Amino acid sequence: MTTLESAKSPKHIVLGITGGVAAYKAAELARLLTQNGVEVQTVMTEAACQFINSATFQSLTGQPVYTNLWETNASYNMAHINLSRDADMILIAPASADFIAKIANGLADDLLTALCLARDCQLLVAPAMNRQMWENAATQRNVSRLQQDGVRILGPASGEQACGEVGMGRMLEVSELLQSVQDCLQSNRQLAGKNILITAGPTYEAIDAVRGITNKSSGKMGYAIARAAIETGASVTLISGQTCLPVPAVNKFLPVVSAEDMLQAVQAEIAHADIFISVAAVADYRPVNVSQQKLKKTANNLNIELTPNPDILKWVSNLPEPPFCVGFAAETDDLDQNAATKREQKKLPLLVANLAQKAIGFDESELVLFDDSGKHILPKASKIELARQLMQHIYVLYNRQHGRT
Repeated sequence: MTTLESAKSPKHIVLGITGGVAAYKAAELARLLTQNGVEVQTVMTEAACQFINSATFQSLTGQPVYTNLWETNASYNMAHINLSRDADMILIAPASADFIAKIANGLADDLLTALCLARDCQLLVAPAMNRQMWENAATQRNVSRLQQDGVRILGPASGEQACGEVGMGRMLEVSELLQSVQDCLQSNRQLAGKNILITAGPTYEAIDAVRGITNKSSGKMGYAIARAAIETGASVTLISGQTCLPVPAVNKFLPVVSAEDMLQAVQAEIAHADIFISVAAVADYRPVNVSQQKLKKTANNLNIELTPNPDILKWVSNLPEPPFCVGFAAETDDLDQNAATKREQKKLPLLVANLAQKAIGFDESELVLFDDSGKHILPKASKIELARQLMQHIYVLYNRQHGRT
């Protein structure tokens, strides 16, 4: 992670810690943030103090730790107001189910909840709880409400939990939280106020209960673009097929499986989108008949009847008032011709192309952009750097299309 300290002044983060075993991870997070030039102000709930001592955070950050709404301090005599005014970000890690419920409903019964309610900076929340608490309908409603309010939800992850069970609810690893903080703090605000909808990853079309048809895609490029889009200050929704990647700090994350699932998710979100970036590797076909049981190997040949999947990008670009559409084309040969044809057929202001054999699964790639002014080559670089260059190109074209320079 590169330093987050600017030449003018360091970034300021309020690190909020609620009650839970994952509180010990917050100490490492505080250490690394401080090491990277961030001024960390720690606020702990009463329950958090039962799991880890406030002195730990004071030692790691060099800053006083706040645990009580009624504490007196010369610098912060109205802590719930002043702490938020100095902050570039409030990060709650870990965030318990109880705390999420409180802030989703606007409660302010302690310093940390009051701080969240009085903020004028971005709020990131990293849930940590038992799998059944996470899956509870009430928790899901609360998380959805926070997302609608512009709060970024980081995780959770799936894995072994303190109670001995395995499932969704673990707090993200410190390295993943650190990356999300970096993405959000580096925002250049170029597309602040705009909504960007991104599709990423592969789709999976079931043949039977255990087999299916999919496209080869790691999702790395789409997730990098989501991170770069966050840096523009836009509100970002990511619709993704199944990947092994940590979810970026998007405003809304919608996991899907099949092309039909992805189409339905896009249809539900597209009305809010100013920019649509179609990075997903959508399977072109799906089986006509899907067996609910595993098909037994009874013959040397198996014939599967396929039918075309919906063309999601074409559907969006043909809307009466479409958003600014960006398409992707992974080709194996005739890159220029195939990309130009796809761009014309789908009426796209911008199409991004690459050679599949040099891109899929790799951390580095090179891109070729096709727009009305011609062909633009982005030389080989990391996917996040390419994504940032692409977002800059999208920013220029979007403004040009809307009469701004």
